[in-house]
Amino acid sequence: MKTDAFALRHIGPRETDLQYMFKTIGVESMDQLIYETLPDDIRLKSDLNLEPAMTEYEFAKHIFDLGNKNKVFQSYIGLGYNQAIIPAVIQRNVFENPGWYTAYTPYQAEIAQGRLEAILNFQTMVIELSGMEIANASLLDEGTAAAEAMALLFDVRTRDQKKNNVCKFFVSEEILPQTLSVLQTRSTPIGVELVIGNHETFDFSTDFYGAILQYPGKHGQVNDYSEFISKAKTNDIKVAVAADILSLALLTSPGEMGADVVLGTTQRFGIPLGYGGPHAAYFATKEEYKRSMPGRIIGVTVDTNGNRALRMALQTREQHIKRDKATSNICTAQVLLSVMAGMYAVYHGPKGLKYIAKKVHASAVTLTNELEKLGLYQINTAFFDTIAIKADAKKVKAIAEQNKVNFYYINENTISISLNETTSIADLNLIVSIFAQANDKQASPILNLSEKNQLPSSLERTSPFLQHDVFNKYHSESALMRYIKMLERKDLALNHSMISLGSCTMKLNAASEMLPLSMPQWNNIHPFAPLDQAQGYQEMLAKLEQQLNVITGFAGTTLQPNSGAQGEYAGLMVIRAYHQSRGDHHRNIALIPSSAHGTNPASAAMAGMKVVVTKTLENGNIDVDDLREKAILHKDNLSCLMVTYPSTHGVYESAIKEITQLIHDNGGQVYMDGANMNAQVGLTNPATIGADVCHLNLHKTFAIPHGGGGPGVGPICVAPQLVPFLPTNPVIPTGGEHAITAISAAPWGSALVCLISYGYICMLGAEGLKSSTEHAILNANYIKERLNGYYDTLYSGEMGRAAHEMILECRPFKEKGIEVTDIAKRLMDYGFHAPTVSFPVAGTLMIEPTESENLEELDRFCDAMISIRKEIETAEAYDANNVLKNSPHTLAMITTDNWMYPYTREQAAFPLDYIADNKFWPTVRRADEAYGDRNLVCSCAPIEAYMEN
Repeated sequence: MKTDAFALRHIGPRETDLQYMFKTIGVESMDQLIYETLPDDIRLKSDLNLEPAMTEYEFAKHIFDLGNKNKVFQSYIGLGYNQAIIPAVIQRNVFENPGWYTAYTPYQAEIAQGRLEAILNFQTMVIELSGMEIANASLLDEGTAAAEAMALLFDVRTRDQKKNNVCKFFVSEEILPQTLSVLQTRSTPIGVELVIGNHETFDFSTDFYGAILQYPGKHGQVNDYSEFISKAKTNDIKVAVAADILSLALLTSPGEMGADVVLGTTQRFGIPLGYGGPHAAYFATKEEYKRSMPGRIIGVTVDTNGNRALRMALQTREQHIKRDKATSNICTAQVLLSVMAGMYAVYHGPKGLKYIAKKVHASAVTLTNELEKLGLYQINTAFFDTIAIKADAKKVKAIAEQNKVNFYYINENTISISLNETTSIADLNLIVSIFAQANDKQASPILNLSEKNQLPSSLERTSPFLQHDVFNKYHSESALMRYIKMLERKDLALNHSMISLGSCTMKLNAASEMLPLSMPQWNNIHPFAPLDQAQGYQEMLAKLEQQLNVITGFAGTTLQPNSGAQGEYAGLMVIRAYHQSRGDHHRNIALIPSSAHGTNPASAAMAGMKVVVTKTLENGNIDVDDLREKAILHKDNLSCLMVTYPSTHGVYESAIKEITQLIHDNGGQVYMDGANMNAQVGLTNPATIGADVCHLNLHKTFAIPHGGGGPGVGPICVAPQLVPFLPTNPVIPTGGEHAITAISAAPWGSALVCLISYGYICMLGAEGLKSSTEHAILNANYIKERLNGYYDTLYSGEMGRAAHEMILECRPFKEKGIEVTDIAKRLMDYGFHAPTVSFPVAGTLMIEPTESENLEELDRFCDAMISIRKEIETAEAYDANNVLKNSPHTLAMITTDNWMYPYTREQAAFPLDYIADNKFWPTVRRADEAYGDRNLVCSCAPIEAYMEN
């Protein structure tokens, strides 16, 4: 046993299990299974050209040494990113805890009540600080949140504005530069015209439907926007405000000024800089816009017994339903980061947040006073944490960098300094000494922070916030630790059992991949730090891009998109730019098979494309004849085909090369959705099947944790002709020579978690990556055969094999009164999260086990499914009082004195022997979706609910 081989630890089945698994499947070897599964004409002819696999110990040393190439300076660059203190209790119990980072999106509410409560806390925090009525469960970053606000306000234009095609959107010149770049990317395809200018001279013309303001401005000026918003309202112009959330502890909230949308980042609430991410954006608006709101919303409802339960509200807003009518393709949040930010607010409470905000402001006031004593001029008349100083930027920069300090240099004689909660009096003295030296002056030492307030009295916050019990009782470490643990126990994550979700690939997130995220050399670098201070990052990111190029067979990669949906959008925008560079501005038709994931048509619509849906055959494959007919019909305007491979139905379609050639013959490009890339790595690749661009879900195939619905990373890899169009960033240039504007806010997106995928590839190497894919296929086919005779598999390949996932037919069980949802809920009693329910086919389950699940876990799952199948046989359509319909069974049900069910407590809670050893208890009965949507409540109960009568 080669104990230092990472592949041995990552891959579940043992060598001694393989013959038994082969026998069950009906093959002699792994080679035979792969031959019967994968079309031979797309098989790679040689191994991936990657460096030899590192051991876990070698990788730990390598990543430590590489991290030391980064220079951790004190960062006062700002621009929406600030150093933050991660409370150790949150770092240890959330950020570094697999009970939190390995959970799935809470579609199965009954086994996600802890995470749902944590996100509800986050939403409550956002609603109260922003002064708005409803908030979502987070978005990807501030830049993309601003773009979502622009799109939402466009969607909710008045009838007359839509009739008259009012399409201008005012952008304050105070907006962050990266936000402006994302707005530029997202506006043009949907027909929005951006007008950038000074909010004080804006003419409120009827040509405008909306506006966005920055609060405070990009260089720190605090403006009172009340009059602007009031005038806008009288002209039917709706206003979004991008606001620093910490400043809202002291400043009047945008909601109180009358804003329609408030957005920003919660990064400074205890989230590491991480060279740009991941960070949780926040997004809040008016309740009347809830149906147009992007992302996910957590809401309060009741369960079967009428007890309080939480779940994702308004799920019909998801892109699976709206498809090309969706206003957004965002079905990903930044849940792990929003949990951390929410816990930061829980830990500090309203008084703590005010204390931190006042300390930050006092630091800025003190620094202003001391610099003015040196004869330097401070531009901002009112500010929160950021001051703008008139000084010789070149001189100051040289001295600052000698002292390991970064400022933001606006121009040759203006310097911006953004202070933060880590700033000490010693730090302020160092800053003053830098300016003193640059100006040949002598500075006197700062001994205490100023008590002077530089906020306009008209903008000082008077309204209370965070009055709820949860924000006022967990302020000691022991109290918060126990609260976090209480919530964790309500959630089923990968540290308890397999999560066999088709399409979502819930992979092992190995500890050795995760540990570097806590290292300050990696998590404390500002995304706009000079490149020579981020050499470790630059080497790692460049190497990861090169590794992904090799794996996909493509020529170039951008890591900027920070979710799979963003990757889809980026890929389509690069295709769009390619066509336009050739004068083919008219190419705007996207062919999309009817089986595609809902974000595909939503992304195409956002990229300004017209969606034409193509048919699928009864066996689930693309109808090539229908595709050919539509490709030829639209050949003059064909932009691309969006295709998932292996298909969403879990099959390697043998006609894939014919399909891609057909698109190329008719002038289009082929976009491959990388959702199922875990079934390609080392065996085939997008370039081989004939694609031109693919996005990769690093949170699926390449081991970044799902985090309960984020973080995600969705890089795109492209063929040579598309490399020049890869996206850039306005502060730190990236991308190709004809780069499109930014897709997300940071130059390399969520760079910190790219360390995980880098480690995954480095430690597996070519052989381990290929073996992982093979074992994923092995595990899926083992489950398929074990369940044969109990459940029919809806689709399979030409030789009867599944790819890495399969769809189980559950619709015939309706004759017994059993719906697929009943099976999903009953699985909770067996200690398992349900597979994917009713996607891509209603009334079915899509199962994907991943390569990391060992034989014992696969068998436990199969035993549970077989046991449930036998329970279905005993059900009667006329009698809903059965073990499936009443599932899941909570501890309160099992221990009640009044047992009213026609089966035993043991049958309900312990139907198989293994369960007693490691029982997971759902904490609520079935959540009532309809009740919650009719009575939408998306924040904690009002304070009165905690008071005694």
